Amino acid sequence: MQREKKDKHFIKKPVYPGGPKALRQFIAQNLQYPKEALKAKVEGTVVLKYSINHEGQVTEAQVVSGIGQGCDEEAVRVTKLLKFEVPKLPGKKTKVVFHNSIKVHFRLPKPEAQPTAVQYQYTTSVKKEEPAKPAAPSGGGSYSYTIEF
Repeated sequence: MQREKKDKHFIKKPVYPGGPKALRQFIAQNLQYPKEALKAKVEGTVVLKYSINHEGQVTEAQVVSGIGQGCDEEAVRVTKLLKFEVPKLPGKKTKVVFHNSIKVHFRLPKPEAQPTAVQYQYTTSVKKEEPAKPAAPSGGGSYSYTIEF
């Protein structure tokens, strides 16, 4: 008879559906750069601590270090939109509050590169043709050629 292995963690941590990559993508999609911060050209990272209840909802979000200009409030708003999956313990009803931290990055949007306009102008000039001077006949019967480009 082989013993069942016990899990090291009695209480499982909540997980964002899709993993950390999906979490970053959700934040990037829902993050709206505050107008004040755009005017002041503020960039930086807001660090938040948040609490997750037993249903997987973010109940409380607190700014640990912020950058101001409305970015802190926007980071709190986006963090409260998150919904996590809390693994249930079989046969046990537990109401545990989980605490976690997150960094929300604010980067100024890159200015749209305006397409470079290239303009070509072709000009042709017509050379005036001068009448060919008849070569003076010399007694030796020689020829001369003039080539113009």
